[in-house]
Amino acid sequence: MSKLVKNLKEAITLCGLKDGMTISFHHHLRNGDYVLNAVVDEIAAMGIKDINLHASSLFDIHLPVIEHIKNGVITGIETDYISTGVGKQLSQGILKNPIIFRTHGGRPADIISGRSHIDVAFVAAPSSDKMGNITGKNGKSACGSLGYAFADAMCADKVVVVTDNIVDYPMYDYSIPETNIDYVVNVDKIGNPSGIVSGTTKITRDPVGLVMADYAAKVIKASSLLKDGFSFQTGAGGASLAAAKYLKDIMLAEKITGSYCMGGITGYMVDMLNCGCFESLMDVQCFDLDAVNSLRTNPKHKEVSAEHYASPDVKSNLVNSLDVVILGATEIDTDFNVNVHTDSSGCIMGGSGGHSDAAAGAKLTMIIAPLVRARVSVITDRVTCISTPGNTVDVLVTQRGIAINPLRTELRDRLKDAGLPVVDIFDLKKKADSICGEAKIERAKGKVIANVLYRDASLIDTIRMI
Repeated sequence: MSKLVKNLKEAITLCGLKDGMTISFHHHLRNGDYVLNAVVDEIAAMGIKDINLHASSLFDIHLPVIEHIKNGVITGIETDYISTGVGKQLSQGILKNPIIFRTHGGRPADIISGRSHIDVAFVAAPSSDKMGNITGKNGKSACGSLGYAFADAMCADKVVVVTDNIVDYPMYDYSIPETNIDYVVNVDKIGNPSGIVSGTTKITRDPVGLVMADYAAKVIKASSLLKDGFSFQTGAGGASLAAAKYLKDIMLAEKITGSYCMGGITGYMVDMLNCGCFESLMDVQCFDLDAVNSLRTNPKHKEVSAEHYASPDVKSNLVNSLDVVILGATEIDTDFNVNVHTDSSGCIMGGSGGHSDAAAGAKLTMIIAPLVRARVSVITDRVTCISTPGNTVDVLVTQRGIAINPLRTELRDRLKDAGLPVVDIFDLKKKADSICGEAKIERAKGKVIANVLYRDASLIDTIRMI
């Protein structure tokens, strides 16, 4: 027996895909993904229209989808993140139905609960056997963790594996088992693994970034959370990586061993594991090829599903045991609400991803951002779009000082006692306005083009057409 079929067209036909249905994709190949475009092109060639595209994230490699929106093949999008190039096009209101933005934890919760239904899931798999046991750890297109594909494979009516590396059956070290898979398609190439690299993946050398990173590490040290068993998440931006480097130096000097580090895993997190700073890495997504190799070879580096990472519907998850998370921001307002969906003009250029999930779960949520970016203050009276609510944000670290959420009086006192430059957020805003002038930004008034859902599926904000 074999689930192998000749090509994508045969798989789509066998799945019974029709007008008005929903198809899904994961984003572990990130800006190197070839599968989404290939599938949508084939659907268009077959004359199928009015498709709802349910992708965990969309990157600029997916710009060809714009033409399929214009010709009516794609009429809806559900996702957690949209990169700048695609977002700029969608901000013009070209999509028939409003985009649905979820979080990385909210997406699997909605899929598994049935609130969000998938007719056919297309799962890019760097390695598969003939029955559909799959992994992302091996193969010429290895991307590491397949954490965001688990819910799709579990719950879609039909599941198609698309791979460029067929191995002998049965695959023994699989991530997703054959029990979830209907068909397997072998193609020449599912993507370019170098395209999975996210963020700068290099520690910043910018003096402003280094000042912020130093402050961030000192905030963690002063918080009382940095002790044996400490858990941590950070991103792949240059300042965040620098903060992780400074934190590593503190942990090694004070002989502190944390329990786990998680999030999008980079080589810097792998280095912290190998140096003994953490007992394990919990990996829902690899952000560089060093992380892919580590997941393949180190048993302390564990693959986890998006549900395990951050779903609010499960009995326990990793974000709810998190001590500290370092996050970024496009904007933050004086109530500590954070925007990572749009720029200050309202143009889509991101999404929550795991931002609001980690902020809700962590004991200490830290936003690290320069006071001014491109001659615009990062601090505003009201963010253009609320991605993460202010009651889940504790600290804003800038190069000009550290603002503490008024709800966190004990933390404010600890940081002051440590000699850190604690500043009221309104005073930070005044500093920014004195540098670049007070911005007069009005929210867009066009039609609603996106509904932003919080991790519990409630509507937290909307985005309007530019």
